[in-house]
Amino acid sequence: QLQLVESGGGLVQPGGSLRLSCAASGFSLENYAIGWFRHSPGKEREGVLTIASSGDTTICADSVVGRFAISRDNSKNTMYLLMSSLKPEDTAVYFCAAGASTPQAMCVMDFYDHRGQGTQVTVSS
Repeated sequence: QLQLVESGGGLVQPGGSLRLSCAASGFSLENYAIGWFRHSPGKEREGVLTIASSGDTTICADSVVGRFAISRDNSKNTMYLLMSSLKPEDTAVYFCAAGASTPQAMCVMDFYDHRGQGTQVTVSS
């Protein structure tokens, strides 16, 4: 069964850090486009950061520049989202996604083949 499972979410104070993990099973992430997306209550789902199979990174949310980073570890078949200097407006359910071919729009999760179930990140004092 092809599956993505996120972990690492939780409650963190403003200014804190979290690392989200997304483990793939049933397929290899190595040649896939991968991405992180988030959905906050009352807002549309948005892309955060993505990496094409070529290795090119796309910044989907300008608000995360300098604070978030996306990476993958092919040996662990896992992708990561490292988040620092977190703000209350980063509160959302975060999803990982993977696409076998380059998505038509890297920042739109609908174009990816596989998605995780989401993990809640809450930034609050």
